[in-house]
Amino acid sequence: MPTSPDKLTANVEGIIEAPEGVLKITRINVHYNIQVPKGLVPAAERALSVFERGCPVAQTLKGAIAFTHTSTILETEDA
Repeated sequence: MPTSPDKLTANVEGIIEAPEGVLKITRINVHYNIQVPKGLVPAAERALSVFERGCPVAQTLKGAIAFTHTSTILETEDA
């Protein structure tokens, strides 16, 4: 499944709070915009459902920062 050029983009928002009087990033919200060839929406959904387990950043920060992942998948005619 191709991811470039411009087939995969993300909007990322970091939430900074001071729960104990010290500023820190407490949450990261990520929204993926994905374009996939016709018929591959189920495959893209499966990949998104398990990617966090294989993401080095998510695994490194697990337990320290809450992650929210959402996505919009657009089916296209091209490959």
